[in-house]
Amino acid sequence: MTDVLLINPNTTPSITDLVLKAAKRFAAKDTRLRAITGAFGPRYIASRVGYAIAGHAAVDALANDRGRKDAVVLACFGDPGLLALKEVAKVPVVGMAEASILQACTMGERFSIVTGGERWRPMLEEFVAGRGLAGRLASIRTVAPSGADIARDPKSAMALLTKACSACVREDNADVVILGGAGLAGLAAKLRSAVAAPLLDGVGCALSMAEGLARQKPIKAAAGALAMPAPVESVNLSKGLAKLIGSP
Repeated sequence: MTDVLLINPNTTPSITDLVLKAAKRFAAKDTRLRAITGAFGPRYIASRVGYAIAGHAAVDALANDRGRKDAVVLACFGDPGLLALKEVAKVPVVGMAEASILQACTMGERFSIVTGGERWRPMLEEFVAGRGLAGRLASIRTVAPSGADIARDPKSAMALLTKACSACVREDNADVVILGGAGLAGLAAKLRSAVAAPLLDGVGCALSMAEGLARQKPIKAAAGALAMPAPVESVNLSKGLAKLIGSP
């Protein structure tokens, strides 16, 4: 049995439920899923400041979780706090955005991302460039409704999302399109027949990678950039996070 923990650093429980529901559709029969919601921060991440806070919330959520886990999925497209989670976690940590772009690159030469919220475009361009894949990025297209808006009323956004995904293929020459965002979880399957290129679901990409890594049971790095950091004194952290980073 493989246990996978999904961390939603947004503070909207309904988004957590949506991600968990989508993950269950992709999970192997021997995978057990749990999902937790960030304890503080924005209801939905749609800015740089929200992103920064969400990184803290994601690490805090991991630090205070006491359940069994063989892998962790960071269930927020854009992956706030991903490297920090990899640094402190004893098990593999997979981000939705990182898993999606890596899998897209195995399927084609150029990929596009479609998501909700205009501010995400430069943030995701920087994210892709930081992974050394700017040359493989065909485009990032956003629709006006935020991911939270789409999660509340997905039917009203279907036409906009279909148009954006199709434009990625026909105008931007994308070989693969990623539908990114926790609030868009599960919608790729509904749009697939209307888009003339493979359409990837961020949750599905992250979960499949997490399951594969969990079964390999890799050891925690004992040296290098992602080894556990030395204990550091800190103030006003949650009990679990203070213990995790070694604060007295």
